[in-house]
Amino acid sequence: MLSVSNIAMANISQTKPRVGISACLLGQKVRFDGGHKREPFLTELFGKFVEWMPICPEVEVGMSVPRETVRLVGTLNHPRMIAEKSGKDWTEQMNRFAAKRGRDIAEKNLSGYVFKKNSPSCGMERVKVHNFKGMAERKGRGLFAAAIMQQWPLLPVEEEGRLNDLKLRENFIERVFAYHRWQQATSERKSAGALVRFHTVHKYLLLAHSERHYRQLGRLVATTKQESLAAVYDDYGRVFMEALAVHATEKTHANVLDHMMGYFSKQLTATERQELVQLIGDFRHQLIPLIAPITMIRHYSKKYQVEYLQGQLYLEPNPKELMLRNHV
Repeated sequence: MLSVSNIAMANISQTKPRVGISACLLGQKVRFDGGHKREPFLTELFGKFVEWMPICPEVEVGMSVPRETVRLVGTLNHPRMIAEKSGKDWTEQMNRFAAKRGRDIAEKNLSGYVFKKNSPSCGMERVKVHNFKGMAERKGRGLFAAAIMQQWPLLPVEEEGRLNDLKLRENFIERVFAYHRWQQATSERKSAGALVRFHTVHKYLLLAHSERHYRQLGRLVATTKQESLAAVYDDYGRVFMEALAVHATEKTHANVLDHMMGYFSKQLTATERQELVQLIGDFRHQLIPLIAPITMIRHYSKKYQVEYLQGQLYLEPNPKELMLRNHV
């Protein structure tokens, strides 16, 4: 018999999350110099588990390949996109394009987006903005990225450069799959029971990120009889994604592992209990990766048939082939 989490993961395997991406990161030769910035992790590993939607805003607004470079000019809050040599202003074309693509994101049901760092169109942060005296500050955001992030504040987004940080990578990918599960949940028949089940299987995943948000979500679930179900779902989705954006720490993970061990602690031998306590402690002190104690928790949950734990997505929130928790 499949546990709740196994059923959830089986459903996800049938429909891959659709993720937007700067086209150059997939190896498409669309950059200003006619080249690309193919990213091996995205193309060779993560790409096996998602459906990419490649976009190059600069090409799609009519810029050629190769082309003269563009840069952001003006104020940090309202920069213009200006071609360096000709002085052509691409701002309005880019803003119109971003609005159109924003609608596409809704239609295509994207579960995440990977942007190209430092790009005047796609950079998420630290993009150069030149003032009218020619001085540059690395405090801007690409026009296209800014528009998409404003239109879809809950959409998991990252830059390819930041994904080299293994903790940021793990958090981003976890959010992509979690958002995909939420999208599936909202596409099916909404009910108080369905929301309770969704909340239940995510309990320990949420607690690893933010106990405050988890408690807030619990209060929302409890209001389904008093409030509009559609409104509760809207609020739940917002707080759910806000919770997962809070980075889990060694301490919060270890607290979750301690709680989970409590479900079968009395059934363990003294040696088994000591070994598991030691593993959790070693992880808490960053001596071993998270996968080590989680593997043991999964083992004992199955051995002692603790169905509630087997139903917790915390134990395997992402495809294991990505090995994200081997480095956390």
